[in-house]
Amino acid sequence: MQIRFIAAVLAAAVMLPLVAKGEDAKKYPDWDALWIRGSPVGAWDPANPPGRGQKPPLTPEYQAIWQANLAKQARGEEFDIKSTCGPVGMPRLMTLYEPIEIVVKPKTVYMLAESMSPIRRIYTDGRDWPKIEDTSFTGYSIGKWIDSTNSGTYDTLEIETRNMRGPRLIDSSGIPLHADNETVVKEKLYLDPKDPDILRNEITTFDHAFTQPWKVSRFYRREHKPIFEEYNCTEDNPWVAIGGELYLKDPQGYIMPIQKDQPPPDQKYFQKYWPAKK
Repeated sequence: MQIRFIAAVLAAAVMLPLVAKGEDAKKYPDWDALWIRGSPVGAWDPANPPGRGQKPPLTPEYQAIWQANLAKQARGEEFDIKSTCGPVGMPRLMTLYEPIEIVVKPKTVYMLAESMSPIRRIYTDGRDWPKIEDTSFTGYSIGKWIDSTNSGTYDTLEIETRNMRGPRLIDSSGIPLHADNETVVKEKLYLDPKDPDILRNEITTFDHAFTQPWKVSRFYRREHKPIFEEYNCTEDNPWVAIGGELYLKDPQGYIMPIQKDQPPPDQKYFQKYWPAKK
């Protein structure tokens, strides 16, 4: 009898981790999918028109920088790191310029982007903020799962992202983030209660370029027949930015203009390497 009892206890001990693991798997929502943008990509705040209609809460100093970027955009001048295939970073990545695949694991949520900033990891294992020596454009993200309805299944993911590298812009119109790169981004992701194929994201950006936190609401659509594509913006990239002007490199390697009457690159940008002859 005692032997049978011990055997039963051992069997239960072996099965318990398996049962617990199965129960844990049921606690996570079905977000594993390819998600495409639903909100317009050209406007960070979908509630306002793109460009000058965005009304970002910028300080006077950074309002002037944005106005200068808008003027450069109107003249066809370059100011956006994205134009030369640079990474856009957070929070701009979450406009979903290209689709993002979400993979939910118990300790980490992976966001695999097809454009610019390829991998974003959101750690959900309860860790604290580490000391970061080498920052990244996507920053370091820590998330917390919430079961808001006590249903036994998580339905909301709250994320905080810090330690971002710059330069970064909010959108293609050139809304700037502060040069100190002390941006903090907080997100709240959840499925739309009426449509499980819509993932909503409430994004609040805290930045010293702003007079107050800037909160926007964006959404993404689940792609049921995904086609996973490789988007190598840096492959055979012919764009060259020199002194705020954008040029193209032709097949022979020469710099060519991109618009009528565009001046050639100013020689002052080359004097460091090829000083003028006296």
